[in-house]
Amino acid sequence: MSAQHANAPYYFVPGPSRWPAAAGMSLLTLMLGASAWVNDASWGSYITWAGLLGFLVVLYKWFGDAIGESEGGMYNKRIDASYRWSMSWFIFSEVMFFGAFFGALFYARSISMPWLGDLDHKILWPDFAAHWGNVGPAGTVEAFTTMGPFWIPTINTALLLTSGVTLTLSHHALRENHRGKTAFWLAATVLLGAIFMGFQVYEYMHAYSELNLKLTSGVYGSTFFLLTGFHGFHVTLGAIMLSVVLYRVMKGHFTPDNHFAFEGAAWYWHFVDVVWLGLYVVVYWL
Repeated sequence: MSAQHANAPYYFVPGPSRWPAAAGMSLLTLMLGASAWVNDASWGSYITWAGLLGFLVVLYKWFGDAIGESEGGMYNKRIDASYRWSMSWFIFSEVMFFGAFFGALFYARSISMPWLGDLDHKILWPDFAAHWGNVGPAGTVEAFTTMGPFWIPTINTALLLTSGVTLTLSHHALRENHRGKTAFWLAATVLLGAIFMGFQVYEYMHAYSELNLKLTSGVYGSTFFLLTGFHGFHVTLGAIMLSVVLYRVMKGHFTPDNHFAFEGAAWYWHFVDVVWLGLYVVVYWL
């Protein structure tokens, strides 16, 4: 939202847009390419990067349209309320998304694993030990080492918690109309998110090359990479959103009273922080 958002005397309804369909196609391309890439298809990496590039272009164009509408004075308080409800429901859908993966992890570790190790199944798999991170009852999974909390996950936890603090400082500075401080703390938040992703990439390289921990490493490997990988994807999206907001702060688009674009991105970033805390405890410690 811009400073002019309360000017419009009507409820603005945008015309038909091609960006939702384009976003869906680019994300489909990205996921297909990533699936092929992890399965050692030679063309997978090219499709992945093409899908990612297409998605970034769609975001650039789509954000640009919304910013143009806002700065053009087409929004009012009813539009502001619509944005707030929309962002709230979007974050709720993300809660359900991650809840499904946490539920799968809980079922595999706390229900299926003890069940496979009980007395009734000792006849089928007498050597199976029902501990989390094993190679499965049939022994078809290559041996691997589980990922502990030290040190990269702990460092990443500190980075994300710190980024939540810097983002809050930036928000307070914006509400006090200190644009320079707003931009500084917001840039620090984006930087911390980028460092987080750099450490996660290093962690994945370490897992594959030194721990032999892969997507094919049984249910432990699949749940580990799905949870941490999707979280990393969300951190990347959050950093992109905050980068756009930072650009708009530097352009002078926000006022202390009207800045929901900032608030919406901040809500999303704090949600990502909370999800990581759950991951850090459940995936790395328990």
